[in-house]
Amino acid sequence: MATLTVDPKATRRERWAWYLYDFGNSAYAAVVLLAVYSAYYKGAVVGGAEGSRLWGLGTGIAMLLVAVTAPILGTIADYSGAKKRVLAFYTALSVLFCAMLFFVQEGNWFIGLLFFVIAETGYRSAQVFYNALLPEIASPEEMPRVSGNGWAVGSVGGVLCLILVLIPIVLTDSNPLTIRLSLVFTAVYFAVSALPTFLWIKERGAEKPLPEGETYLSLAFKRLGETFRAVKQYREFLKFMISYLIYNDGILMVMDFAGILGFILFGMGQQELIIFMIIVQVTSVVGAYLFGLYAGDFGGRQSLIVALLLMVVPVVWLYFTHSKLAFYFIGGLAGFALTGVQSVSRTMVGLFSPEGRNAEFYGFFAMAGRTSSFIGPVIFGQLVVWATRHYEGLGLEALLAEQMGHRVALFSIIAFLVIGFVLLLTVNEKKARAVVGNGEAVAE
Repeated sequence: MATLTVDPKATRRERWAWYLYDFGNSAYAAVVLLAVYSAYYKGAVVGGAEGSRLWGLGTGIAMLLVAVTAPILGTIADYSGAKKRVLAFYTALSVLFCAMLFFVQEGNWFIGLLFFVIAETGYRSAQVFYNALLPEIASPEEMPRVSGNGWAVGSVGGVLCLILVLIPIVLTDSNPLTIRLSLVFTAVYFAVSALPTFLWIKERGAEKPLPEGETYLSLAFKRLGETFRAVKQYREFLKFMISYLIYNDGILMVMDFAGILGFILFGMGQQELIIFMIIVQVTSVVGAYLFGLYAGDFGGRQSLIVALLLMVVPVVWLYFTHSKLAFYFIGGLAGFALTGVQSVSRTMVGLFSPEGRNAEFYGFFAMAGRTSSFIGPVIFGQLVVWATRHYEGLGLEALLAEQMGHRVALFSIIAFLVIGFVLLLTVNEKKARAVVGNGEAVAE
C-alpha cells in the first residue's frame, strides 16, 4: 500500500487550502441542498407531495452510488497515492452538473433529478477524499481543532454565497431565471474555492508499483476483503460506524428537506428561505468551532453525545410549532448542533484509522453514511406521500394535508437520531484510539 508520510507540522498554507475547499463545497450544500434548488425543484419544477417524494428518491440514489463506489476508490487512492486526483475528478463532476441545473425549468422533473443526482454524487464522493486528507495535514491531537476550523470556514463560505445570490433574487423578485443563474454562480464559486487544495496541498501518500498480476480494481477488492476480515481488531470503530450509519441519516434528512419544510409548513418564499439558511450557516460556524474545542478537551464521543441531544430538540420543536419566527430559531439551534455532529464524526474516523489506510477507512465512513442516507430520504418522502393521502382521505384540503404529511415524516428523523445516540453510548473511544496508536488521553 502507499507509504504515508504524515507531517504534523503541515504548512499554514496547506491547512488554509484544505479549509477553502470546505468554503466552496459548503456553498454548494447551502444553495443546492438547503436554500434554493430543493425548494425550486419541489415547488416550481414538480409541485405537491410528489415533489418531496422525487427529491427524497434523488438524494437516496446519489447516496447509494457513493456507498457502492467509495470504499473501492478509497482503497485505490490509498495504494496509488491519488487522493487529490480522484478528488479533482469528483469536484469537477459536481461543479459541472451544478451549473447544468440552470437548464431545469417547470415540468423538467427528469433532467432536474438526473442532473442533481450526478452533481450530488460528485459532491458526496469528493468528501471521501477531502476528509482523507485530514490525517495528512494534522496530528491526532490537532485533528479536532483542524476539523472544526474546516467546518467553521466552510459555514462562512456558505453564508457568503447565500448573501451573494440573495441580492439579485431580491432585486428581481425571485424571478426563475435569477434562481437558475444562482446555480451557475454557485458552481463557479465552488470551483474557484477548491483550486488551492490542488495547488498547495502536498500528496503525502507515495505510489507503489502494483504486485504482479494485480490491477487497481482487483487489489481494491482484495484489500476490502482483508479489511472486512480484520474488522474484529477495530470493534470500537465498527460500533461507531453502526451508530453513525443511523444518526447521520437523521442529520442528512434535516439538511435535504430543510428548505422544503420551510416552503410547505411556513409558506416561505425563496428570499425568506435564503435568509433562514444564512442564520443556519452563521450558527454552524459557532457550532463547528466550539465543538472542535470541546472534542479536543473531552473526546469525540462526549462531544457527539452533547451534539446529538441538541439536535433532537429542534426537530421535536418543529413538529409542534406553527410560527414562522420560531422556525428561524429552530434553524439556528439545528445549525449549531448539526455541524458539531458532522465535524466531530469526521474527526473520530481519523482518530480510529490505522496509519496508511486513511482513505480506505474514510471510504467505509462514506459507505456507512451514504448507505443509511439512501434509506432515510426515501422513507421521509414516502411517509410524506402516504400521510398526505391519509389526511386528504379524512377530508383535509390539499395544503393542510401536505403540511400534516411533512409533520408526520419528522418522526422518522427523530427515530434515526435517538437510535444512533443510544448505540453511540456503547463506543469506547479510549480503547479505539489505543488499538491504532492514536493516543489514549481522552475523556471517558
